[in-house]
Formats: sequence, structure tokens, C-alpha cells
Amino acid sequence: MDAFLILEDGTVFKGTSIGAEKEVISEVVFNTSMTGYLEVLTDPSYAGQATVMTYPLIGNYGICYDDMESERPWLDAFIVRELSRMPSNFRSENTIQNFLKKNDIPGIAGIDTRALTKILRDKGTMNGMVTTRRYNGEALKDVLSKIKEYSVTGVVAKTTTKGVFVAKAQNPDGTRYTGNKDPKRVAFLDVGAKRNIIRSLQRQGCDVTVYPADTEASTILSQNPDGIMISNGPGDPKENVSIIREIKKLYDSEVPIFAICLGHQLMALATGADTFKLKYGHRGGNHPVKDLGNGRVYITSQNHGYAVDPKSLDPKVCEEAFVNVNDGTNEGLKYIGKNIVTVQYHPEACPGPRDSAYLFERFMKMMEG
Repeated sequence: MDAFLILEDGTVFKGTSIGAEKEVISEVVFNTSMTGYLEVLTDPSYAGQATVMTYPLIGNYGICYDDMESERPWLDAFIVRELSRMPSNFRSENTIQNFLKKNDIPGIAGIDTRALTKILRDKGTMNGMVTTRRYNGEALKDVLSKIKEYSVTGVVAKTTTKGVFVAKAQNPDGTRYTGNKDPKRVAFLDVGAKRNIIRSLQRQGCDVTVYPADTEASTILSQNPDGIMISNGPGDPKENVSIIREIKKLYDSEVPIFAICLGHQLMALATGADTFKLKYGHRGGNHPVKDLGNGRVYITSQNHGYAVDPKSLDPKVCEEAFVNVNDGTNEGLKYIGKNIVTVQYHPEACPGPRDSAYLFERFMKMMEG
């Protein structure tokens, strides 16, 4: 069956439907990763977005449910150049097309993703519609009007955990914790978290208590945690007004804090800094980031459409700790007089493959005090 991607500037791409046969309007973004498409599909940070994979062949190793970053895929639509319909991998349990259909997500294969990505790079991220219906004339004009009106909202509430739960400490190999020290108790504020952040803390010897995004700071602090983690997540950070207010209270405490991606942006907003929307965002597993503390450059995994404005930083509150080598945007902050470090990228991911694992070790030292 034919499928179409209609961009808000009127550009139309024709391909083949590979998922659910439904119509969605979404924000169209691209990801430059060569592997890890299942992690992209199930990363809550993609909620409200239709994702274009720039690598030309997707699906060749199938679906392995152990690699999922959450209990379900969150993106609105999936767009690829060529879909491998016969995966070859001893761990494969399903195909992408079946996975998309089962989770009611539309997809398109067979379009020129290189041309589409060039449009998004030149004109910036834009909205689009994925549909199996062909629109022409006045009907197309009406659709373009609806596409332009779309905005990503309410996605943190959609993706966060619905209740408190505890993930117990583990050995580095994932077995039951047998360390010599008592596990550190980490309060984890889930604003759209990937599972591997929690696993990374568990394997550092932490008992992780996961809280919904709307949890009040007083509830978290009343448990006297050794440290606090604020997770990644989707959407515009400025939309989360009440969460930002509670994060300011966490900042005012003396508890060590480590924040990733959206958590990094929310902490910056809570302390008086500003954020802005990037032209087309950073999404992929090959972004170079410089640690200003040691001068080293790390290859990082990233997925964000917003960034902290370094010009808005109060030097009495925080300073830049990491910068993006490609475009000079901020990639992390160190807070003055506080045991707080935040990063824009994903140190729990493995593009290096373990380049940024030292940040979790740094967090452990912060908690040990």
C-alpha cells in the first residue's frame, strides 16, 4: 500500500506503508545512528515525533525485546529508506513491520531519506503528516493548515512512570548485588526515562527508587536519599512549569544531583538560565563532546531538540562543563558550591562504547562525599 509524508512546507514524499494504516501529524526529526533502531523506537524522548533514520538499511537484525529502552515504542511514526523484511540475527524475535503494527504506529519505507534530511537541515525541523491517503487541491491546503498548527505537548506526563517502584542494586554483570558496601540509595525523577539509565545506576551498586515526574520535592527529600538523578525525557523543557519549581527545591537541598538531557535543561531553567530550540536538533550516536575539565573529546549518543543558552548562565550559579565540538552548543553544566553535575547527552548509551561511563562513577564519588 502507498503511503505519503506531507511536510508543512508542501513537500510530499511517496513510499510504502510498513506499519499501522493510520494518519498522524507529528514533528519530523532525523537520527543519524547506524544501529540501535530499537532503542530509538522505544526511547520516550521521541514521544510526539516522527523519526527519520538516515542510515539507508534498517531492520536487518530484527527486534530483540531485551534491548528495549521502555515497555513500548513512543514515537508517532517511523520513516526509512529501505526496510529489511527478513532479519538475520540469532537474537531476533520479531520484524520491525510486525512490531510497528502491533503497537499501532505507522511507518513509511522507500522514500529518499537523504533528500528529506537535507530539507530538515536546511529549513529546520518541521511538522508533517504520515498518511495512506493522497491529498490534492483544497484538501491538501486544509491538511497543510492542520500540520502547521501541530505542537508537541503533554509528553512528559504521557511517558513518565505511573507509580513509585524500586530497582535493586546489581553486580556489573547484572546479577544480584554482592558488593562489600551497602548500596547507595538514589531517588530517580522519571521525566521520560530510558531503562539503561536505571540499569547503569544499579550496576554501580545503587538501589534506585523511581518517582513519577509530578512528585513533590518534599516527598523525595523526606526519604533522605544519598543522591538524586533527573532523567532524560521528551518535549519543550519550558512546558514543565510545576516540575521546574520542584527541581529548584531539590537544587536548594544539599543532596548530590546528576541530571541527563531533559533533566539537564530543567535544572538550568530552575536556576534562572534559559533554553532555546535548535534548528534541527542533535539525534544520533556519533556526536563529539568536549569535557572542559580534562580536555578530552568523547563520542556521545544524543537525542534532543532544545539546548541551554550559555549566555543566560549566572556565573555565580554554574559554569559550562561540556560543549558540542560540532556547533559549540552547551552539553553540560557544573554548579558552583553544589554537588550537581548535568549533561545534555546520554552517558548510559554506548557509542564509544563506554566513553562516558566515568560520569556515573563521578556521581558515586559525589554521593560518597
